[in-house]
Amino acid sequence: MDIGAKIKQLRTQKDLTLEELASRCELTKGFLSQVERNLTSPSIATLNDILEALGTSLSDFFREDKDEKSVFRQEDFFVDEREGYTIHWIVPNSQKNEMEPVLVEVEPGQKTFEVAPHDGEEFGFVLEGRVTLVDGETETIVKKGETFYLHGKNFHYLRNDKRTMAKVIWICTPPLF
Repeated sequence: MDIGAKIKQLRTQKDLTLEELASRCELTKGFLSQVERNLTSPSIATLNDILEALGTSLSDFFREDKDEKSVFRQEDFFVDEREGYTIHWIVPNSQKNEMEPVLVEVEPGQKTFEVAPHDGEEFGFVLEGRVTLVDGETETIVKKGETFYLHGKNFHYLRNDKRTMAKVIWICTPPLF
């Protein structure tokens, strides 16, 4: 969290100048300027004084807003290359959310890790290639443009039996990856 930027945002939302905020919390304008630019860090007591002057509390200030960011760009993604497949976390820090969407690339002749049984659901959409969904004892081919939906009752994974890369958007709830 960028504390300085968040303080500045709250200050400007309240239509306060640095001088007015400094007066309200008995600090210098220069010190507050340095805090907003992350050149110095206030103590907890000082931060509490600043936030009180801005009409909020420490707990509200540090509470993460679920709707904080709703659009993610490629530069936001986190990539984890594993043996035989690559996982792209296309919604960063989605473990804190109800569902976790990832882009999985499965190399030719390889498979993903085996997902253990869980009390959740999963959805997948094959963007490229074709995969075999292995769900317990059942194997089902899922082609480009097709989807799968399953409850996490069995051990399961995706396998790519073809000679081309397979790409799948895989969404889990609760987050698993």
